[in-house]
Amino acid sequence: MANRDGILALEQAVSQAVLGQGKVIRKIIVALLADGHVLLESLPGLAKTRTVKALAAHLAAEMRRIQFTPDLLPSDITGADVLQQDAEGRHSVAFQPGPLFGNLILADEVNRAPAKVQSALLEAMEERQITVGGETRPMPPLFMVLATQNPIEQEGTYPLPEAQMDRFLMKISFDYPAVDDEMAMLALLRQPPEALGAAMRLSQDDLFACRAEAAAVHVSAAVDRYIVDLVNATRQPGDADLARWIQVGASPRGAIALDRAARAHAWLSGADFSSPDDVREVAHAVLRHRLHLSYDAVADGVTPDAAIDRLLDTVAVPA
Repeated sequence: MANRDGILALEQAVSQAVLGQGKVIRKIIVALLADGHVLLESLPGLAKTRTVKALAAHLAAEMRRIQFTPDLLPSDITGADVLQQDAEGRHSVAFQPGPLFGNLILADEVNRAPAKVQSALLEAMEERQITVGGETRPMPPLFMVLATQNPIEQEGTYPLPEAQMDRFLMKISFDYPAVDDEMAMLALLRQPPEALGAAMRLSQDDLFACRAEAAAVHVSAAVDRYIVDLVNATRQPGDADLARWIQVGASPRGAIALDRAARAHAWLSGADFSSPDDVREVAHAVLRHRLHLSYDAVADGVTPDAAIDRLLDTVAVPA
């Protein structure tokens, strides 16, 4: 379909700007289709910011970048009521929007912001609105937060609370590119910008049409049961290792996120229905930040991805 061709062209354009991160870009596109926010985590220099900029460059959307620091105030991102004076000396109060009023919000190093700022971001993410001066203002129809954090540098940071982590549809991890991709990257960065040609831009109307089609993807009762069984197995594990590793499992919001992401993945793959394979494909990104591991798991070096691997192996797949 024409709408799907536009999304696939968007994915290809971003992949050409960020080499060696095809799986990551596919998941970001899935989150975009599912109208969800993403938490991007990686070591420094693995193209988190470049990926978001490339996405904004090929989408008819306004990107706003917020560099989170410990001295940031909520009004620095939401905006504030400002006293103004006209030419005749009369005073009035007007709202001056902050950088949060954009379409693609790059929340750089989000875990460096204090709790009050994180709470302001949380309201915008979940409620799609902010409240300033007692007045509630809606966010734009296209509103997606792409937050980044560095997993190895924790000094001077404020770790995101579980309640806010759960608001992200996906937590996506970047890895080092392959050797050939890194060599191609060096060649790409030597080219002048004009050598890359005209950039395609997907309109917001086309994106909304794609979202409507993805939301209409059929989901059978068997796939619904598989999603619920997966999430329930994080709370009441039937496997001895999972029971020892997982201290707190995923909430019902995790099941909703699995359903939304699986439908978007199925539509992006050209299918008219969601299958267990679609659920398994997005399970790691959807669940890895929703599992609270026990001290035993941490001591044994068990990661959330390893726990999810075990989860996918132990929960029966419907025929």
